[in-house]
Amino acid sequence: MNLSLLLRASLAVIVGSLVACSSPPKPTGSGPLPSEPSIALGDGSDAEPLPPTALQPKSRWVPVRWAELPGVQQDALHEAWNAMLKSCERPSPAFSPLCGEVRRMSLSSEAEQQLWLRSRLQPYRVEGHDGRVDGMLTSYYEPQIIASRQPTAEFNIPLYALPAGRTAKGGPWYTRQQIETLPAAQAALQGKVIAWMNDPVEAMVLHIQGSGRLQITEPDGRVRQVRVAYAGTNDQPYKSIGRWLLDQGLVRDATWPGIKAWIAQNPGRTQELMWSNPRYVFFREEALEGVDVNFGPKGAQGVALTPGRSIAVDRGSIPYGTPVWLHSTGPQVSLSRLVLAQDTGSAIVGAVRADYFMGWGHEAGELAGRIKQNLRLWVLWPKGVPVRGG
Repeated sequence: MNLSLLLRASLAVIVGSLVACSSPPKPTGSGPLPSEPSIALGDGSDAEPLPPTALQPKSRWVPVRWAELPGVQQDALHEAWNAMLKSCERPSPAFSPLCGEVRRMSLSSEAEQQLWLRSRLQPYRVEGHDGRVDGMLTSYYEPQIIASRQPTAEFNIPLYALPAGRTAKGGPWYTRQQIETLPAAQAALQGKVIAWMNDPVEAMVLHIQGSGRLQITEPDGRVRQVRVAYAGTNDQPYKSIGRWLLDQGLVRDATWPGIKAWIAQNPGRTQELMWSNPRYVFFREEALEGVDVNFGPKGAQGVALTPGRSIAVDRGSIPYGTPVWLHSTGPQVSLSRLVLAQDTGSAIVGAVRADYFMGWGHEAGELAGRIKQNLRLWVLWPKGVPVRGG
């Protein structure tokens, strides 16, 4: 499947607005505008001496030539530049000096962008401390869900904000089952409903993904699009409902399509299935308008995720904001592309491990739910900047 067809439409329309938002303002006054100095680039020969191997807490980085990166000449780099610009909103100290050039290169040709990458960044192959180079790629997405501001006979599944007095990490609280059944838990959540949903499976998907877009009907009948973002949990352990079904011998396909098919055949056991996961997620509502519509929620780096160009990583292996060359082939997708490490997740653990942000909506969700395949990673680190673990 060609992911450019899936993702390019939403990305192409925002290049111009991103550049406008990211470029520094021009000085005012009657004098002539100063010209920006040209960016001095090398010839891309990739013949410089290689730096030493670098160690991270959970990985080691082995320096390599650019020629080792599969498909490095074929990537649509203008799509990746959107994610580069986002990372420059909250850059790490290693990448901050390059952000001015990143902004100025945003409208350059892909050949010029390719030369800039080779001139400024050194590739390192990511390995485990045991030398293993193969890891696992999974994918996540932002659900797009119909909701109501008021409860009805159909919309009767609440989506809660954090209870009063509870912080994002406030110690173990009521389990999912207790939240839905105990009067004391219900009293603590009084007045905290953000919206009401009509599908328990979609509600669980939202809890697992951690954010989503709501097409919400207001009391006056208006329909608005808002985002609900992760605000905290009940600090109970996460248990996979797919694993519960497998352990019970109830399914062989524990992907989201497989789970939905099982529920359709066993509607009376839906509550039992949902209660097998004691963790409960609370949300906060955010506006969704303007250029933000074209990006995902904010990741752990603190910047909005770019569909097809942002990944979640183990921070002990790859620091936030680092450009990464990703190569993965499998039955669902084949990927060789530049991505940015901009998020993390409790299940994203290990040296060569990534969760690929697919985008939002039904199509992205169907594809993301089926991706579990081989992975290799190369980090791209600024030349001349020491690599520090931690």
